[in-house]
Amino acid sequence: LPSLSLPSSMHLIQVDSVQRWMEDLKLMTDCECMCILQSKPIGIEKDEQNELILSSQYSTCDNLQLLLKRAWIISTELTRIAQKLEKNRWQRVHSMTVRVNCHVRSMINEYNTFTRNSSEEMHQFEKLLIDKCSEFTAFTERCLQTEDEQILKSMKSCIKETLTTVAQYFGQLIDLVLTHEAQNLLRQIELSDSVYITESAINSLFSLTQEGAHLCHIIAKEGGVVALFKVCRQDCFRCLYPQTLRTLASICCVEEGMHQLEKADGILCLADILTDNTHSEATHAEAAAVIAQITSPQLTFTQHLSSFLEHMEEIVTALVKLCQEASSGEVFLLASAALANITFFDTMACEILLQLNAMKILLAACSDKHIVDTPYSRDQVVTILANMSVLDQCASEIIQGNGVQLLMEMLFERSSSGNSAEVAACERVQQKSAVTLARLSRDPEVADAAVKLSCIPRLIKLCRSPTERNNSDSVLVACLVALRRLAVMSPDGLEDSDFQQLVKPRLVDSFLLCTNMEESFV
Repeated sequence: LPSLSLPSSMHLIQVDSVQRWMEDLKLMTDCECMCILQSKPIGIEKDEQNELILSSQYSTCDNLQLLLKRAWIISTELTRIAQKLEKNRWQRVHSMTVRVNCHVRSMINEYNTFTRNSSEEMHQFEKLLIDKCSEFTAFTERCLQTEDEQILKSMKSCIKETLTTVAQYFGQLIDLVLTHEAQNLLRQIELSDSVYITESAINSLFSLTQEGAHLCHIIAKEGGVVALFKVCRQDCFRCLYPQTLRTLASICCVEEGMHQLEKADGILCLADILTDNTHSEATHAEAAAVIAQITSPQLTFTQHLSSFLEHMEEIVTALVKLCQEASSGEVFLLASAALANITFFDTMACEILLQLNAMKILLAACSDKHIVDTPYSRDQVVTILANMSVLDQCASEIIQGNGVQLLMEMLFERSSSGNSAEVAACERVQQKSAVTLARLSRDPEVADAAVKLSCIPRLIKLCRSPTERNNSDSVLVACLVALRRLAVMSPDGLEDSDFQQLVKPRLVDSFLLCTNMEESFV
């Protein structure tokens, strides 16, 4: 089950390549102008200056995005210089070094136009970086003036060393800048009583979290989680709860965010929000998203879960209610994802769900195509069913809610778009529906219902046809196990060839047979 989490390194939002080129063109042409002007400002009247400075016409959020784009270009260019250097492409190395030099100067100039209170340490790093870039450019220019292989070889090691230093200074400067901006935004959030100022700062902070795990770590380290939970405890900011919680969910993808959540007693705050019926559905949904994030099975750090267990019953109860009353597919997805994650780490959660008639609620939701409208939502539902199916009482609930029919339908899950994420979700739905059938088929009544609904032929098809399961080995294993369980309960449902190849051999032998099977064999 994928967690609703965020990217792990600084990146830009994926957009159409032509659109991206158009956006970058402004930065690139500015850079070429700077090359000609040798980074000297144009003398103009003071009151007209802002019209010609690229970053001045934007808000703080836009300025940060511009800075990150410039940083991404510089980082990319440094990588390309290293590649060209290995191939001794001296002319290209020099021209790219000049370009990096200009980009660095442009970035620093742009940043200083919208930042009034940067630290002395930052100014020192700016000077170090500019000096080192100038030295770098001088080195590469000297390489163009000689063809002596020995001289070039000795200079190459110096250039490599300088390139490493430039990259190091650049990384440290970017970290300082981002830390400084995070501190400014958090200071606004902590000190302001204005809804408008606080909203603007939170939106800018959220924008930063979308740039990757490193930025989330910086924000958490600077006290971002504590500051945001403080907002969530003030009634005057109720209208800001949804975007505040969305930002918290993003920050909590990193370990430092989890540590801060524990310090801020964040789980109690989330439980209070989820159980308070006066909050909007949007607020409840975003609180569910934070729960889904912090309970993700993919996270390796779980120290916070001890305090989660104290509030689990009230949280699970609130999430089931949110699933039942969801007005849209998105709200249902967030609530069911949180429930699915919770069922992984404590069997008590499954028992609570059983007591709350969650099975009936989830099965009913699946019949509403406006609520359970994507493979992602069905993935969450079948995850909950699979984890609950270890309980003996679950079988009667499945029968009463027509759950076997739903599991059979899920074995036919296919992607309509061909999108890789959707295809992966469809594979998980097929796999988990087969796992659930295998677990529940220990009950003769469930097994009988599965046989009557022609589950056996469908499982055989999934085993024998790689395209039906999108060549997924995990789906194949789950289907083989389910097929063997049903074959025990209803041996007459299989032809002899199916029995001899898919049931009688060891599981690993049947698996190898099916993975090597040609499509024409089916």
